[in-house]
Amino acid sequence: MAEPLFNRLCLVGIGLIGSSIARVAQKRGDIAKTIVVTTRRAETLARVRELGLADVVEPDAARAVEGCDGVIFCIPVGAYADAMRHIAAHLAPGAVLTDVGSTKGSVVRDLSPLLPAGVHLVPAHPMAGTEHSGPDAGFPELFEGRYCIVTPLPDSDPAAVEKVKELWRRCGSMIETMDPITHDKVVAIVSHLPHLIAFTICGTADDLAEETKEAVLKFAASGFRDFTRIAASDVDMWRDVFLNNREAVLEMLSRFSEDAHAFGRAIRRGEAGFIEDRIERGRKIRRSLIERKQA
Repeated sequence: MAEPLFNRLCLVGIGLIGSSIARVAQKRGDIAKTIVVTTRRAETLARVRELGLADVVEPDAARAVEGCDGVIFCIPVGAYADAMRHIAAHLAPGAVLTDVGSTKGSVVRDLSPLLPAGVHLVPAHPMAGTEHSGPDAGFPELFEGRYCIVTPLPDSDPAAVEKVKELWRRCGSMIETMDPITHDKVVAIVSHLPHLIAFTICGTADDLAEETKEAVLKFAASGFRDFTRIAASDVDMWRDVFLNNREAVLEMLSRFSEDAHAFGRAIRRGEAGFIEDRIERGRKIRRSLIERKQA
């Protein structure tokens, strides 16, 4: 077995992603010698102890990160700045600070000004998840065969960047490198916009007259059921994603709205060729995902 990447790894937050990292680290044994978990809620800390997810469970994040050579933010991106203000002075020189957030521009914006000298920031985003949350939701296979996008800064320490990449390789992920701006545009279309649409469709269904809504729920077909799965996602996380990737989400929403209006016009005018083209393009995208084993 390879030497552990980190001597002491602190997970700040322990939801689906954090608890999955803890589980794969325990399963493999070569990610960290010691796993430290910190989170604000006492009941969550108690559950972490019950599940045996960490070697050390510490309610105070500042104390938790002391002496750690690796720290991973596994909290909603809107909480990063406050968390960083609390722990910055306690981060060990040479420590690698990374995260799992779905936005990257906001991470650089919120963490870079507070970063102590000698601490290496390497943002990352594992493209894996389910609609479930909390420490019970994680499982060690979550990242297998999924992409993790690493978004190093221009002055990021190469050794720290490689350490974060190796962390995700050992979790089972395939690695891609992007700059934060490109990352935020890509995830706006492949993740954030689909969630926005899912939340909206479910909101529309919820606003229907009661007798119609009951029929919708009773006879929901697979398409609607797929949207409800996405719409069941964590409230705090997705609120923060939309607010912290505002420009990219609004840009993609504008493009989508134009395309949706064009589709509507085609239906109104009976333009079968346009409709067939859009359906075929959707089928083509689906085939491409299957070929890439990302379906």
